Amino acid sequence: MSGTPLAASARPAERLVGIATSRVRRPPSPGRIARRRFMILLAKLALPALALALLTTMAMWPELKRRAADVRWNLHEMIPDVAGDTVIGARFHGIDEHGRPYTVTATEATQVGPDRFNLTTPKGDVTLQNGTWLMLQSKDGVYRKQEDELDLSHAVTLYRDDGTTMLTESAAIDMKNGAAASAQPVHAEGPFGVLDAKGGFTFTDKGEEVLFAGPAHLILNGANAQ
Repeated sequence: MSGTPLAASARPAERLVGIATSRVRRPPSPGRIARRRFMILLAKLALPALALALLTTMAMWPELKRRAADVRWNLHEMIPDVAGDTVIGARFHGIDEHGRPYTVTATEATQVGPDRFNLTTPKGDVTLQNGTWLMLQSKDGVYRKQEDELDLSHAVTLYRDDGTTMLTESAAIDMKNGAAASAQPVHAEGPFGVLDAKGGFTFTDKGEEVLFAGPAHLILNGANAQ
């Protein structure tokens, strides 16, 4: 009867040994140590670089927004089937048949077709064949980009660098060939004097001359009258 208690008392001791053995941690392998060192080094390098990139992005955010808007507008011009898009502060650039640049700007530009833009308060400048510079503006306009044609309406003003100013209600401008014409009555003032022509005007010979269609009334200034 004495042998039975000894066997029973030995079982708890075996359990304690098993528990102690299971709690012993194995030392990490060299590979695991190397991976941990690599992750720590990567964190030390990546965190400062990420912080620098974040600060740089915050500083450049206004410029990035402006460039993004330019990119969106360029994409609108490149996609021919886009319609209904309105751009604030639109700007078009082109080159005429003699390689001279011209510019058309507008407060707003709405694309209404593959090649048609409705403009609000358009402005433009073009150099004529004879080298004369012409500035033009109006309240409304239509720009056909492929044809390089600009139709102006409502309070159209054309100004030449010789001091001549012409006012009319509508005018068609051929930006590529440097030509302009109107069939509406026109009022012109310049170094020559004052002229009113009910039949409009036409730039002939690619800007070498301006032809006014009558009936017309001309008042020469004192120098030209002599």
